Amino acid sequence: MFDAIVVGARCAGAPTALLLSRAGYRVLLLDKEPFGTDTLSTHLIHQPGVAALARWGLLDAVRASGCPPLDRVSYDVAGIRLEGCSRGVEGQRAGFAPRRHILDTLLVEAAAAAGAEVRDRCRVTGLLRDEQGRVVGVEGRHGGRAFTERARLVIGADGMRSTVARLVQAPYTVSDPRLTCAYYTYWEGVPASLELHEGPDSWVAAVATHDAATLVLAYFPQSRFEEVRIDAHRAYREQIRTTAPALDERLGGRKPLERLRGTGDQQNFFRRPTGPGWVLVGDAGHHKDSITARGISDAFLQVEDLVRGLDGRLGGNPAELDAALVEFAEKRDEALRPGYEATLGVAQLTPHEQRLSLLRAVGRDPELTAIYFDMVAGIETASALYTPRLLALL
Repeated sequence: MFDAIVVGARCAGAPTALLLSRAGYRVLLLDKEPFGTDTLSTHLIHQPGVAALARWGLLDAVRASGCPPLDRVSYDVAGIRLEGCSRGVEGQRAGFAPRRHILDTLLVEAAAAAGAEVRDRCRVTGLLRDEQGRVVGVEGRHGGRAFTERARLVIGADGMRSTVARLVQAPYTVSDPRLTCAYYTYWEGVPASLELHEGPDSWVAAVATHDAATLVLAYFPQSRFEEVRIDAHRAYREQIRTTAPALDERLGGRKPLERLRGTGDQQNFFRRPTGPGWVLVGDAGHHKDSITARGISDAFLQVEDLVRGLDGRLGGNPAELDAALVEFAEKRDEALRPGYEATLGVAQLTPHEQRLSLLRAVGRDPELTAIYFDMVAGIETASALYTPRLLALL
């Protein structure tokens, strides 16, 4: 019997298995895909997530993988340009945008090194329950054979379309309409750190990643998804040309390194994340539009909160475990609600004049610019920006 079974082995599940294993628990980590596969992602890890990697002793491995630090940010909208960097957190002022097949593999290998048992190509098809209805394990298929495994806690870290969430019938506590669709690919020979370009009904980002490649993303209103998907490559290039003409010139006659990828299914929700014997972490319990690229960093911080709350309670009285899960749920909602609301605001793709006036003032002051980029990274909320220094410029 395991202390915990973690379903999903990417940037929520693998760190959960890692930290629980380091705490001395017996952990089984499962994923339906082969380890080392890629997945849709903005890649960006903001400074709070980078600080988590440093706390786990994994930041040096990310650096050693060849992923460049993102130590300069530029943001262009309506003729306004902000340029600088975040003040950072715990000494981490740079972000990183690793390719997911590299990051996820690094995290899984760290979990295995900490003692977690890991199985890929392993599909969970059901949950085991005791006489009171408490979840006590999983059933599924692995290598063409059926299997069952039991645990004190089943952790769903299996993404926006979570199987665990479906099996426990976790209800939505907050649900908002989809706001954007997004497409991206990789380009060689297009130097960038982190660039953000906003226009009416448009958002374009360029992010440096592995192998001297630059990830370039284009966002459209969700209402245009059916139109855009007919000729996504043409729409993608046109969005870049009109929103970020200087970036478009740097792309020039180059060809993408890989196929264009995209999605029109960027859901915005909170699910109830806990119940007797189960918990959801990462995108399984909370998902928002990727336009602010908060997913990885938010997942890391959820993982730490969960594991911290489970300390000393996972192997004991089920009532104590359930109380710890309720505390986790409350803290999760409190911590993530401001970023959720801010993301929905950005995903409207409508730069209002009030915000533009604010940005003009911010752009005249390097300290205010750094605070603004703290907001972009999720280190600060908007209230941190409204200082006497800003009010004097408005």
